[in-house]
Order: sequence, then structure tokens, then C-alpha cells
Amino acid sequence: MKKIIKGFIFFIFLNGFSQELEFEKPIDSLKGYMLEEVSVSSIRARITDPVTHTNINKEDIKSRNLGQDLPILLNYLPGVVTTSDAGAGIGYTGIRIRGSDASRVNVTLNGIPFNDSESQGTYWVNLPDFASSIESVQLQRGVGTSTNGAGAFGASLNILTNSMQNEASSSISTSVGSFKTLKNTLKFSTGILNDRFELSGRLSKITSDGYIDRARSNLKSYFLQGAFKDGNTLIKAIVFGGHETTYQSWYGIEDLSNRTYNPAGSIYDQDGLLTGFYDSQEDNYRQDHYQFHWNEQISSLWTTSLGINYTYGRGYYEEYNESAPETNFSYLGLTSFNIGSETISETENVTRKWLDNDYYVITANSNYIKNNTRLDMGILLSRYIGDHFGKLLWAQNSGDVLPRKKFYENQGDKKEINIYAKLEQPLTDQITGFIDLQYRNVNYDINGVLAGPQFFNVDSKYSFFNPKAGLTYETPDDDQLYFSYSKAQKEPSRSDFENGNPKPERLNDFELGWRVHRNTFQIYSNIYLMAYKDQLVLTGALDHVGTPIRENIGESTRLGLEIEAKVKLSDKWLLQPNIAISKNTNKDFYFKRDGIINYLGNTRLSYSPELVFGNILTYKHKTNLNISLLTKYVGEQYMSNIEAEGSKLVSYSVNDINISYQLNPKSIISQMTLNLLINNLFDKKYISNGFFYTYDDNWSSINQITTVEGVGYYPQAGINFLIGMTIIF
Repeated sequence: MKKIIKGFIFFIFLNGFSQELEFEKPIDSLKGYMLEEVSVSSIRARITDPVTHTNINKEDIKSRNLGQDLPILLNYLPGVVTTSDAGAGIGYTGIRIRGSDASRVNVTLNGIPFNDSESQGTYWVNLPDFASSIESVQLQRGVGTSTNGAGAFGASLNILTNSMQNEASSSISTSVGSFKTLKNTLKFSTGILNDRFELSGRLSKITSDGYIDRARSNLKSYFLQGAFKDGNTLIKAIVFGGHETTYQSWYGIEDLSNRTYNPAGSIYDQDGLLTGFYDSQEDNYRQDHYQFHWNEQISSLWTTSLGINYTYGRGYYEEYNESAPETNFSYLGLTSFNIGSETISETENVTRKWLDNDYYVITANSNYIKNNTRLDMGILLSRYIGDHFGKLLWAQNSGDVLPRKKFYENQGDKKEINIYAKLEQPLTDQITGFIDLQYRNVNYDINGVLAGPQFFNVDSKYSFFNPKAGLTYETPDDDQLYFSYSKAQKEPSRSDFENGNPKPERLNDFELGWRVHRNTFQIYSNIYLMAYKDQLVLTGALDHVGTPIRENIGESTRLGLEIEAKVKLSDKWLLQPNIAISKNTNKDFYFKRDGIINYLGNTRLSYSPELVFGNILTYKHKTNLNISLLTKYVGEQYMSNIEAEGSKLVSYSVNDINISYQLNPKSIISQMTLNLLINNLFDKKYISNGFFYTYDDNWSSINQITTVEGVGYYPQAGINFLIGMTIIF
């Protein structure tokens, strides 16, 4: 609480300083939403809503968009912590917001859910260079407003893709950098033809060896959009997707003496000596998205939107296996056989574990605006079908079994209905009321067999009613004070069912905020209390396929203060600091150690640093040169819920420099931009993620159980760079 009090003192100081500055107040009117925004306006928060949020546009990340994943580009937003398996932001990356992992961060693309229906995670590696096709992003922290897809338990990211361009253009972007990183992007737009039509698109390819040994990435993606606009009608057909091939680097390391060591694909001889690595220890996945959006201005009061989506994903990860249980015949579905007097019941092997899935979505929204009254209504219908199966590609000893034998197969089928209505109504000249009602119905079925073999059947039905309400008070100085209450409920993920018998989660979120605008200064601050029941928290451990294990706990809370500011120091200098201070608590936590249940009292929630600070200091020389110093500090955090000393990740601070220089030739080239990004300028050896596990050893000593702890880390790259050039014709 001392940190929170200090944060308020810091805020008051800045507020007083801001009285002397001049800054353009952001415009966020209830009136006149552009047709481009209709498909997302129902699920986005407005400046008058009692919702904690941050808006960014494509210009905010353009100069750093040199190949790294979208989560890395969002690293400097409040309360955000990011990590990269390969260590340099390309390949598999992760994001946590308010201590909540990606499975609890709702993501929509043009109002269509992007979170995988079963795992509930977001895999940006499937959409490499997607940042090059983004128009704007809104980050809502906490429960936020009702949205489509899995409930937001930490935050939601609402993404709008490229808008129509009036003028024809084409561009080529190339960037190179450390670890043999190379990115090429080709973009084009026909401009608006005959005042109605536009065709635009993008092709991208990114390759990198990664900071971690053999953590190579070969990423390809595309984006194609056809748009028709006629008066009050806007129709878009969008096709986008990607194909990723990455060498596995999600195992982490336990010995930090060799930070880049990657144990994936290790091959040992009979004496236990490492002889090499399996070349095809890879993750290979394709994902294609087909979207259709029809936005219509029915009258001066009503707008509507219809969205239709089909997502097709298919791919596998291939592994060389030489240890139990993956080598056991029972695991592979094989029958033991005899050679002479010896029974053969295990074998080294190579397997492919497949996922082939289809995702169908229909959304419909209507928006009513009259004076300062706004009503938003929406519905989502979706179905996900995921086929999971494994194939045995090769085995050293398999008897008469043919290659590519299926050794497990199951199917997940998930259906969802989501209905919401939101009303924003002025109650007085200065007070605006907000109410948001959501109903979600989820049916989730799984039938089949897991590797093992193990029968796997799930038949779960959930009905969630999630009300939200709040008030916004506008002061005579045009400041805003707001308070809101939001309820969220969320179903378990597939891996939760695989690893136990989970319960759905419940969350009550209280937000108290203050928005100040003073000429050349703006500051948003808020206090939040998130009270959970049966929260599925990360234990720190991974299951046999590397998925983080979660478990229901009784009661837990997150209490915090967040402040973000934008200060125009002069015509050339801009300061953008943010700070997140929090206390994240498991209440009355128990843990079984050495066979005895111990009461630990209140402990810290896993992966939840109490202090996260970010800052961007930018120098702008006229219109040609921009130099930014980006700073990120993440306080210490535990990878367990038992505050084991071995599970602690120490605090770290990193600084990046981003330089952008723009040229405007008068020939065929209309604009040329040179960008340089130096990451981790001071070469800090830091770790942003890891895993922690315990197991009971009851073999070493007779009649005694000893709890053993283990730990692993994902080291991040030291100083590294990316340099790029964009040419616009």
C-alpha cells in the first residue's frame, strides 16, 4: 500500500505541473462513428465509458515494426509483461497483463475472436507481421466491456485491420538484424476506384535463427482486402493467414551457465552421451482466416454490422522421443513382442502430433445514437471443431507396425452463443450512467483417446450472466472521474480438463479512475480490485506437452494502481511514462510438502510482479527524424504460488533505442524511411519467464516422502538490433 500512496503523490505532482501546459484534448464523440469502425464500435470503450483502456494506432508502432511479434510491440503499455521462447521476439511469444496470461486476455480481430477456442490462448506466430495490417488497437485492462469470445479475466485486445485508402500506393519494407533475422514485406492499395472500390494487400516473410540455439523461424503471411463503399454502405471481404515453421524452443533450460542451450531434439548414445540433435524437431502450422463484414448506416440514429468468419487451421509438431512415457509401447498403442527371450515393450521413435480445426463465427451488431444516449446490442454464434491425433513416423523397434500409424485420436466440439446489450445514458449534465449486460452459453464436448492410451471425454455446459455497470462524472475542467463494477465468468480450457477436474472461474472487478487533460498533458490513473473465486492460476509447472498447468484455488485478489501519462515537454520532446503497482494474493493457501499439508496463509500469485514501469521518451526534429528511448522495468515475481525461493524471477530493466529518419524524394519514390531498433541497449542478462515444479520422491527413503523442487528458465537476448528501410511509391 505504501507504493500505491507514493503513486498517488506522483500523480498529484504531475497534475499540478500539467496546468501550465497546452495539449489537444483527444476527441471521442458519441456521434458520427465512421463506417470503418462500426464492426468494432460495439465492443470498444469510448472516452466517456467507465472502463480502463488505452488506444494506440498504427503510427505508434510503425517505426519498431521490423519483424517482432505484436505482443513485443505492445510491451510498453501499462501492466504488460512480454516474453519470447526464442529470446528475440520472433517465433513463439507471450504476453501477460495484470499478471494474467494470454489465455485470459481476450483478443478480437475486427470483432471476431482470435483466441483458440480450446486452449483459449493466442498464437501470434500463426500471423507473422500482422502488425503491418493493423489500423488501431484498444487495450482494455480488467474485465472491460462485453466482447466476443472467451471472457476477459486480465484484459482484452480489440484490433481493427487496415481501413480504406483514398490514394493508390505500394511499398516495400526490408529489415535485417541480429541472429540472421530478415523480414520482407510488400504492400499495395489501388486507392478508391470510381469512388467505391478498393483492393489492398500484403505479403510478408520473416526468417530468424533466434537467440536460443536452433530456435529458427521461417514465417510467411498474407493479407488481402476487397472493400466496397457506397453512401451508407461499407462491405469488406478479407482473407489473411500465415504459415509458421519453428524449431522447438519451449523446453527452457535448468542450467544458466549456457544461456542459449536448447535441449529440444537431443539424441544420446547408449552411454548417455549427447551425439547430436534431431533436425526436424519442428512446429509446423498453417492458419487461414476468411472474414466478411457488412456495415450499414440505416439512418441518422442507427448503424448495423454483420460479420461472418471461417478460420481453418492445420499443422503438427514433430518430435524425436527417447525416454518414457513417449517410448512405451502402451503410450504408442503398440503390442509388445519377443525377440528370443527378450520382451520388447519400448522404443525410440519419431512422432507427429496433429491439430486440424475449423472455426465458424457469425456476429451481428446494432448501434443507436441520439444526442448523448447510446445503445449497443450484439450477438455472436460460433462453433469450433478440433481434431487431435498423433502419428508414429518412425520407431527403432516396432514389430510389424507400418509407419504413420495413428496412436491417439480425439475431437473437441465447442459451441457458443453470446448476447450483450450496452446503454450509455446521461443522468445529469455532468454524470453519465453505463450498464452492460451479457449472456454467454457454452457447450464443450470432447470424445476420443489421448496418448497413453487414455480415454478422454468431456461434456460440459455453461451459462454465464455477466452484468457490468458504472458512472462517469465530468468536472468543470473536463476531467473525468469514473467507477465501475464488472462480473466475469469463464469456462476451463482443454488442458485444464486434461490435467484435472476444473471448475469455472468467477471474477468481480471494481475500477476507480481519473482522467485528466491539460493542454499539452494528459494522464489516466486508476485503482482496481479484482476478486476471484476458483481462479485457475498457473502452478508454474508444465504438462507432458509443455502446456502450463493451472489449478483452481479458493479465493484470490489483485489490488493495484495504474498511471499512464503523455507530456509534451516542448515542440520536440514527448514523454510517455506508465506505472503499474499491484498486490496479488492467494488467500489461505495450502500446500502438501513431504507428505504433510501445510497452511501457508496468504501468498503471492504466480507470475505477478508487484511493480511494472514503462516509459518512452521521444525527440522529434521537424518531420524527418525521430529518436525514442524506451525503458521497461519488471519487478521480481514468483513462478509458484508457494513463494518458493527457487521459483523467484529477479527483477530486470531493459532499454531500447528506436531511430527513424524519413526522406521525401521527388522522383518515382514518394517516401523513404530508415528505421533502427537496438534492443537491450546495455546488454542485460535477464529472464522474463520460466517454469517451476514439485514432485514427491517416495523411493529414495523407506517410509518417507520428500518433496523435490525443479525449475527452468527462458533467457532473453542481450543487446541485438534490427535495421529496416521502407520505400513508398
